Amino acid sequence: MIVRMWEVKARPTGHAELLTWLCDDAVPSIEVYPLHMSTEVFSSADNRLVVISKWRSAPVDLPAPPEHLVARSPHMWEFTQVDR
Repeated sequence: MIVRMWEVKARPTGHAELLTWLCDDAVPSIEVYPLHMSTEVFSSADNRLVVISKWRSAPVDLPAPPEHLVARSPHMWEFTQVDR
């Protein structure tokens, strides 16, 4: 399993609109792939949005967010589970 963390910082006036885009457009666009397992979306008080998606393999990128809503370009990292 691969876990992808995607994070973006919204402009102060764009947080609500970016969250709506993320939940209504971006996340549904990746949930249709057969290797997708699950996705969670998180929001912080400092206008950050985080998406955690789990994949059997080969994660698919989220689409680029509308530029007028973001204060900083998205960043992403991939993780694999550690046996302990």
